[in-house]
Amino acid sequence: MSLAERLADRIRTDGPVRFSAFVEAALYDEREGFYASGGRAGRHGDFLTSPEVGPLFGAVVARALDAWWRAAGSPAEFVVADAGAGPGAMARAVLASRPDVSESGALRYVAVERAATQRERHPAGVESVAELPMTCHVIVANELLDNLAFDVAVHDGGWRLAHVDEHAGRLVEVLSPIPDDLAALAAHLPAQARHGARAPLASGAVAWLADATARAARVVVLDYMAPTDELAGRAWRDWLRTYRDHERGDHPLSGPGSQDITIDVPLDQLAGAVRPPDVARTQAAFLAAHGIGDLVTEGKRLWAERAHIGDLAAMKMRSRLREGDALTDPDGLGGFTVAEWVQVAP
Repeated sequence: MSLAERLADRIRTDGPVRFSAFVEAALYDEREGFYASGGRAGRHGDFLTSPEVGPLFGAVVARALDAWWRAAGSPAEFVVADAGAGPGAMARAVLASRPDVSESGALRYVAVERAATQRERHPAGVESVAELPMTCHVIVANELLDNLAFDVAVHDGGWRLAHVDEHAGRLVEVLSPIPDDLAALAAHLPAQARHGARAPLASGAVAWLADATARAARVVVLDYMAPTDELAGRAWRDWLRTYRDHERGDHPLSGPGSQDITIDVPLDQLAGAVRPPDVARTQAAFLAAHGIGDLVTEGKRLWAERAHIGDLAAMKMRSRLREGDALTDPDGLGGFTVAEWVQVAP
């Protein structure tokens, strides 16, 4: 029985399910969820994230880890959780950069990934686990929050909550009143909106952040983000997207498990549920603060010196220049928001 058929059976038995429950199954069902069945980031995967652009992103994160380690007093053990590590591209690049915290023997790098098929790809030298450690110094989550289960509010004479129902063998949308447990997130919805307007209620991201900030002294999340009222004013397929094989996918209810489902994250909902981040800036600004300019300058120098040789070192430096442009492009990855919550552990 396919995932779609199992969802339909569940709905016929128990009634319509929230959109968040549908997303949870479509992405993370242990048998047929998108990530369990082979969906992943990477050039040979379904979508590209900053770590898969090349090793430069991980090299800058390595510099950030050194700065955070020193800010913490250079402890003898420094636990870093790479949350939503996917196949481990960032872990590989960070370790290959040989940051001081690693060379000192202090770094305990934990790659956290729910999908067993993804964990099988993690590199040697990291701990590969399914759940966050109980305590850690730093949690870094790159494009994780946009993939956590979310609900959808729809304006239909007032804001209502989308549910997924079954009709004649098809999964369809129905609307119900917004329940009390989502009232705090729904308070961020604009009072006035056009008929049919939609906005995400980031229930999964909020729950994850509350848990993460209870475990770590520093939580750093990188994602496409926008205020709830801005998202409500946009076309919903602009902020709720599906991907498959590096192309936009079908309607979110189509073929559950066959495509990625992702959203722009409403930062105001995260801030309202936990507290405003201590630092919020673009990815371009974050990378600049942690030395991407120095690494790109080094790449230019080495490329100029070795271009006539054309060896592997030269090719890596040439690639670094292209990576720098992609990672800091304000209309692309450079426009991501990087939000940091610092010293939030009890």
